[in-house]
Amino acid sequence: MNPPRREILQLLAGAAALPALAGSARAQAWPARPVRIIVPFQPGGSTDIFARLAAQKLTEHFGKQFYVENIAGATGNVGTAQAARAAPDGYTLLIAFSSFVVNPTLFAKLAFDPDRDFAPVTLAVASLNVIIVNPSLLARDLKELVALIKANPGKYSYATGGVGTQSHLLGEMLRLSLGLDIVHVPFNGAAPAVASAVAGHTPIALATVASAAQALEAKQLRALAVARKNRSQLLFDVRTRPRPAIRRSKVTVGWDSWLRPALRMRSSATCARRSQAFSRPRT
Repeated sequence: MNPPRREILQLLAGAAALPALAGSARAQAWPARPVRIIVPFQPGGSTDIFARLAAQKLTEHFGKQFYVENIAGATGNVGTAQAARAAPDGYTLLIAFSSFVVNPTLFAKLAFDPDRDFAPVTLAVASLNVIIVNPSLLARDLKELVALIKANPGKYSYATGGVGTQSHLLGEMLRLSLGLDIVHVPFNGAAPAVASAVAGHTPIALATVASAAQALEAKQLRALAVARKNRSQLLFDVRTRPRPAIRRSKVTVGWDSWLRPALRMRSSATCARRSQAFSRPRT
């Protein structure tokens, strides 16, 4: 299942803003050498998928190699910290998932400051969350899944790509609002979480549509609900949030953004250029 054309166009729109990275007199010559794109998660998740698609398009556009380096750990904190320590010369980029803005509230100490250490480039893409189950699970929709969990308190667990991800927050919102006795099992990225659901180790998972697309297409998993008001173009036959408690949720859309290591001393003109480079969020 390929990403929709709209998401590809959004990535290319982000690529058009990238020359503003250099922020110096040499910006016109950028890039003069390969550019590293740090993905702070394991390969196979939605962030990794979008990064590799973007790297290919950016390489074609600029004529210099853009390559992806996966540095996973601690819900993105390990790779993000390494990006923060990189030289602010435009040759290291970070694709940050939405957990980037959540982690400071969940971890007592981080090896980076999200406000001080990074400068925004543009929003890359927005992604939907989907509730997926192993086909062996006796639930055909979300209502049946809730009934199954309530009839077997403490028996079931659900997988996500890590603590603080949009999928985790959505799962906890469902657990609290619906009174479910279910255990959260965080993985080091969406790909291993989806793989665990396919294997039946954690028969329920929450992930982005892009992360689960291949398993869904192969009928290895079944999608029960998409966390949005309108049906997904990729999963049009899957219901949206059916209950009032779920409809009130704001935790429905994940996103990936381009960030770069920030210069510690910034002129007002440089700040203005970067502000122009940071495009408005797209849904």
